Amino acid sequence: MVLLPVKCPVCNGIDVTKHGNTSNGKQRFICKEQACEGKTFIQDYSEKGRLPETKQQIIEMALNGSGIRDTARVLGISPVTVINELKKRTRVACRESRFFSDPHA
Repeated sequence: MVLLPVKCPVCNGIDVTKHGNTSNGKQRFICKEQACEGKTFIQDYSEKGRLPETKQQIIEMALNGSGIRDTARVLGISPVTVINELKKRTRVACRESRFFSDPHA
């Protein structure tokens, strides 16, 4: 029997423990590394739109000027998934720009 270590998709750390199950019975894990701040993840996602690689591709394609429907067609996901991911990134970017803006400028 071969045991493969579970790696965190964010920091690639191996200090990972089980953290319950999802509603559809998949094992959830939590990263104990300081860099991740306790992020949870699933080993095998059943939907392509939830994969971290797909989310990164959505952002890259948007920065390169691809449209929402084009991105959805190329990645094989729903246009709604693309829109929701872009909305999340916009909210984070706005929050960070307010946090890092110089009040004396």
